Amino acid sequence: MTHPTASPFTDPTAVARYADGPRRNVPGYDSLLRMSRILLAERVPADGRVLVVGAGGGLELEDMARAHPGWSFDGVDPSQPMLDLAAQRLQSAGVPGDRVALHHGYVQSAPAGPFDGATCLLTFHFVPREQRVPMLAEIRRRLKPGAPLVVAHLSVADGAGAGGEGGAGERDLWLSRYAAFQVASGVPPEHAAKARDKVAAELAVLTPQEDEAILREAGFSDVQMFYMGFAFRGWVASAC
Repeated sequence: MTHPTASPFTDPTAVARYADGPRRNVPGYDSLLRMSRILLAERVPADGRVLVVGAGGGLELEDMARAHPGWSFDGVDPSQPMLDLAAQRLQSAGVPGDRVALHHGYVQSAPAGPFDGATCLLTFHFVPREQRVPMLAEIRRRLKPGAPLVVAHLSVADGAGAGGEGGAGERDLWLSRYAAFQVASGVPPEHAAKARDKVAAELAVLTPQEDEAILREAGFSDVQMFYMGFAFRGWVASAC
């Protein structure tokens, strides 16, 4: 997981407010968490081991740990303050410490596995395009053959497709809808506009077609989109 230089994930005030962010920014965030663990549970056994990439904050860790008391987790994140927040959240939720190991760093810092499944939620839009295949390949190397990977992040059309759809206008429209959702969730309009401009200028937001091709290039098959929430998309794929 790579963050921009001026990352909010090292700002103490931003870290303290993190738990509110996904629900303000991501349509159907709580449902996304539930869908993600349902997809994992199709193939992860009752005593399975799950790798969580971009685990800072602990929201998905708490959700999965509560729903599947037999699962154990390894979470990795480059932000120590966010990992500290995850540890606090899990402790408050009563999740035993021996079920979750948190690792400071990038996916290369995660144990070798093999894992029964993995998630990478709301993370890849922080990762430059040229780093995505290597990062996904590192996740793939840690998974058992056939293990599921669930990913979700910003992904919008850009440029004309085979049927003439797409283009900068469509991309701008989806990002404007992203900002409108924030406003509808209680974010001041001026803050939502700044967030939209920051996404457009700084984040590596690819098209859905590019995202799917990168998953396949990194060694995943059976790539299926399961979620769309305005500018966000989610996929489940299988380790080859």
